[in-house]
Amino acid sequence: MATVYADYTRDRTGLFFGLSGGQLITLVVAGAPALWAFQRQEWAAVVGLVLAWLVVLALVAIPIRGRSATGWLVASAAHLVGMTLRWSRWRSKAATGRGEDLAEPDLPGVVAGISVHDGPPQGPTNTRVAIIQDHPNRLWAATAAITHPGLALADSTERDAQARGLTTLLNACARTELISEVLFLVRSVPEDGAERDQWLTRHQPATAPALARAVNEQLAATLSQASVRTEAFCTIVVPEDRLAREAREFGRGVDARARAMAMLMAEVEAQLRTGMRIGTVTWLTSPQLAVAVRTGFAPGDRAGIVDALAARDTGADVNAEVPWSQAGPSGADLTVRHYSHDAWHSTSATLKLPARGAVLGALAPVLVPTEPGERRSMAVVFPILAQSVADRQTQNAEWSADMAETLRSRAGVKTRAKDQTVIARTRGLDAKLATGNALIRPYAVACVTVPRTLRIAEFGRRLDASIRRAGFAPLRLDLAQDAGFAAANLPLGIGLDRKADQ
Repeated sequence: MATVYADYTRDRTGLFFGLSGGQLITLVVAGAPALWAFQRQEWAAVVGLVLAWLVVLALVAIPIRGRSATGWLVASAAHLVGMTLRWSRWRSKAATGRGEDLAEPDLPGVVAGISVHDGPPQGPTNTRVAIIQDHPNRLWAATAAITHPGLALADSTERDAQARGLTTLLNACARTELISEVLFLVRSVPEDGAERDQWLTRHQPATAPALARAVNEQLAATLSQASVRTEAFCTIVVPEDRLAREAREFGRGVDARARAMAMLMAEVEAQLRTGMRIGTVTWLTSPQLAVAVRTGFAPGDRAGIVDALAARDTGADVNAEVPWSQAGPSGADLTVRHYSHDAWHSTSATLKLPARGAVLGALAPVLVPTEPGERRSMAVVFPILAQSVADRQTQNAEWSADMAETLRSRAGVKTRAKDQTVIARTRGLDAKLATGNALIRPYAVACVTVPRTLRIAEFGRRLDASIRRAGFAPLRLDLAQDAGFAAANLPLGIGLDRKADQ
């Protein structure tokens, strides 16, 4: 029987009836005028101030689809301002005739501050791995294309072994005291049949019978529409302040940081191959990463890229590389519930962890397309907290849990079984940290991409249904669809939460 993993807790435990310290202070301050008016027996003022306090309570304490009402108001106002000033509409430099440097990335939204550098030569072929620099967030990243046999035919023993391998990988990354995040990104892409067409071109004899040719072509057309191809990537992320200290041993500048990243990549690759049974780990070069980004924005462009690579291999004078200035879309528009990029629509949702837990491989239904032409993608992010931060947060969580339980007891409120389970798990974190385990804050983002000729709202509902069928609860990333798309589709180390080391 497969192991069910449910040993996770909330990021923060409320002090009083689920309220955080800031929320409790806000409500106390907002209720003080009502108490003052009650003391002076000014009943009309008491009624008005109580109504005002109830409004503050609704704005601060009542969550609406994962956010408070105040958070929704701020996000809605920011989106309205962006729409009015046309900040939410993006056009590439090449589309507007201003493109000059082909090596400079021209990407929209949250990936606008990305730069890609060539690392030092490695291995017998002197491969220069791409090193990603995120200037706004002060982060460095490297991405590898991985090949995994999957878990569909794995028994419970094999699943548990690979789960232990993932734990070993995360603990090893934590012990480096450099890596802050490990991201696994999977894209389930409709099969375009490009490789099969190339194979037929090379092997199909000119004297083949016409009937056999017709049957082969019809089978290829039918099977390609019903087939999908899976792409998987693993990305490690290192903050600039940590990497700068480590890079002093190698010199200065980008080259020193790239050499320090190469050391981390070797450690991670060893863990991926041994513990997680990953057969192939290929760290992407800058041209390969540009192709992965381009096909992330436009899945239909892959067939043309494969044909260009095949023509170049045969000696034809063809430029098969995708320049970074054209790796992104020609245009992108952000709306409330979806993200438009070139001829495609995308909508994203996060996954809420189920209270009863989940088995390894439970997310498989999320990656199953429902119609031809639909692409599913998902990123599972493992932010790793530094040991000092983990100890501090664990102590704060235990204190908050004890305080909340004491306040409930004195107020005569019964602690529900759900709250008791959360408190027990929170108190058990300290023992796990003491045994050398790392504190991780995992989350997952799923995305569906379809051509603009199809209704994205319908496919968004299908994505939500797939998430529920996997045992999780979907939470649509309204007003932040561009960030969700980048996190779930682009192997650039983009995440939704950058507080792991704070």
